[in-house]
Amino acid sequence: MKKIFFVFAVVAFVSCSDKKEKTSASSTPAFSTEGKKVIVYTTADSTAYRLSVTDTLEFKEKGQPFENEVSVFVDPGKTFQTYFGTGAALTDASAETFYKLPKEKQQEVLTAFFDKEKGIGYTVARTNINSCDFSSDMYTYVADNDKELKTFNIEHDRKFKIPFIKEAMKASGGKLRLFASPWSPPAWMKDNNDMLHGGKLKPEFYSSWAMYYTKFIKEYEKDSVPVWGISIQNEPMATQRWESCLYTAQEETDFLKNHLGPTMEKEGLKDKKIIVWDHNRDLIYQRAQTYFNDPEAAKYAWGIGFHWYEDWSGGTPMYENLRRVYEAFPDKNIFFTEGCAESFNASRYNAWVLGEEYGRSMINDYNNGMVGFTDWNIILDETGGPNHVQNFCFAPLHGDTKTGQLTYTNSYYYIGHFSKFIEPGAKRIAATASRSQLLTTAFRNEDGKTVVIVMNQGNSKTKYYLWINGKAAEAEALPHSISTLIF
Repeated sequence: MKKIFFVFAVVAFVSCSDKKEKTSASSTPAFSTEGKKVIVYTTADSTAYRLSVTDTLEFKEKGQPFENEVSVFVDPGKTFQTYFGTGAALTDASAETFYKLPKEKQQEVLTAFFDKEKGIGYTVARTNINSCDFSSDMYTYVADNDKELKTFNIEHDRKFKIPFIKEAMKASGGKLRLFASPWSPPAWMKDNNDMLHGGKLKPEFYSSWAMYYTKFIKEYEKDSVPVWGISIQNEPMATQRWESCLYTAQEETDFLKNHLGPTMEKEGLKDKKIIVWDHNRDLIYQRAQTYFNDPEAAKYAWGIGFHWYEDWSGGTPMYENLRRVYEAFPDKNIFFTEGCAESFNASRYNAWVLGEEYGRSMINDYNNGMVGFTDWNIILDETGGPNHVQNFCFAPLHGDTKTGQLTYTNSYYYIGHFSKFIEPGAKRIAATASRSQLLTTAFRNEDGKTVVIVMNQGNSKTKYYLWINGKAAEAEALPHSISTLIF
């Protein structure tokens, strides 16, 4: 399949902190556009542009804009949260697909995702603790009823998943930060005696389950796979036909402050980050309020994770819910931990909406306080799997395990407009568009480069000015395109 590229403009400033800055905008020294050229990278529908250099712009005196002009206004003097990174999940399904491909295609996959120059430079990865829906089989790391975890063994993961993670870390130049999430404790620890279909962790196993995370981290690190952090539970309010486990906000808070947090500290893992919630935007404020208003729980939480699956009715995604958390709890990070296009059908590989869903979500979520983005499966096979419960979905890249061919969907390029150009540690800066068909966000990297991303959702070509402090560069957004502007 022909690769597709999108046009974005990105502005970024890089610092080295994992912590999010205060909620309100802060001022920075005066910014000058003098002598700066703007390089434009574009991905656009009905063109061959896929992260392609499409223009070089210059700033000129502009003065105040007119009402009938379309503008993207950027204010580098107002900075917000610190950018953490972009990446995807290295699941059992992704690892199995990877190792079924020819060696040269395996190298192409690694380069495409983790090489900053030739690919899109992922710096974040997620993996599953115990099996998830995107595993070929159900498994845990202990024997039944082993409360003391004496049989804990990660041998299952050494076949595909751990080697794949190591390859990804090597390809990223050691810059990949890995976090891990459980979909379910072992069945015997739950009140429904089933890893599937929801159910709850029995109170008598809280301590054992807390120790389980530490065992996982230590065993992975013995295998030379450093673990940056964990989330407590994938989708703790969803009863799924696959691996799932339910916690109310208060139950998760109590587990964190009374068991998981203290156990991590006792086991010498205080430096590992803990992410709460790890579910949709809909309930994110109530969950945040419960965790973060409890100082004994809040001290253990690096931030709150979220997914994008709340929009079941076709309405507008609840981006504003993130802003409420960003405003109320400015010392906590808001981190996208999963999202994908569902209902896989290979006939839709070329559907432009696949990428636009990513672009729309990422721009809105960054503008509402998100610090980083983790896609779901990094690669899947020609069926949208493997998946042991037939819950097939799209990935940015699909590998045909029969022919060895790779198919890039346009979501790969849309994500790349962010991950390739914004550096971890960048600061988001103020950016707005004067017409609703254009979406925009901007960052400033530590090296001083400004990254402005502009997405045109409309059917028409739109000319606009990139306007900064009385200077402007004339630009053009192609129909259904995304552009990254760098200067």
